[in-house]
Amino acid sequence: MLPAKTPATDTDPPTQAAMPPQTDLSRTIADNLARVRERIADAEARYGRPPGSVALLAVSKRHGAERIQAAHAAGQTLFGESYVQEALDKQAALSALPLGWHFIGRVQTNKTRDIAAHFDWVHGLCELKHARRLGAQRPATAGPLPVCVQVNLSGEASKAGLLPEQVSELLDQCRDIAGISVAGLMTLPAPADDLAEQRRPFAALRALRDRLATPALPLTTLSMGMTADLEAAVAEGATMVRVGTAVFGPRPPAGER
Repeated sequence: MLPAKTPATDTDPPTQAAMPPQTDLSRTIADNLARVRERIADAEARYGRPPGSVALLAVSKRHGAERIQAAHAAGQTLFGESYVQEALDKQAALSALPLGWHFIGRVQTNKTRDIAAHFDWVHGLCELKHARRLGAQRPATAGPLPVCVQVNLSGEASKAGLLPEQVSELLDQCRDIAGISVAGLMTLPAPADDLAEQRRPFAALRALRDRLATPALPLTTLSMGMTADLEAAVAEGATMVRVGTAVFGPRPPAGER
């Protein structure tokens, strides 16, 4: 875990929500985490995955530091954040805890220095210029920053990510960038209710990984699956699922305190 520093402010939304008393909050989040872990374990068993092969990334964006602290008390150590300033504030408040911080939002050029300095992983790399900036701005003492390349499999204009045919070029361009390490691929597909429909984009990401992986670049991480479709993602080879609502409850609206 990287030490938190006091950064300049930016325009990311604040994070607070009305909460039950601390004891009730801790109990609720512990119960939620237990249910999510059971879902993951059941899916691992059902689809022939080794026990413990799927990591849980608790998506804590727009949830306050006290909720993260409650989740940590229940054994959760990996947290996903989308807004840089919000995350840095929480990192400072929770600096005494051994937490792993994953940036899961859209990378912006003017935020790469803070991302490189204060996060342990980046999900959602889409551009070579960002890869170069993250690598150049990564503190030497922190080691290479693991990154996942985001793939847009549904073709939605509202979502970031490369088209599948563009991924190979970015992987090649990133090979010699010091300060980053391409760990795998990430996707955020369009919502679907049917299990077979949910599995289709995850299967496509796994197939793309299998086609592009090499001994020198094994792309071992598949970051895919959220609250509504984590079973489908586990079935298709996810190594990390990003779950927010099922752990913390609904996110408060942006700007709500």
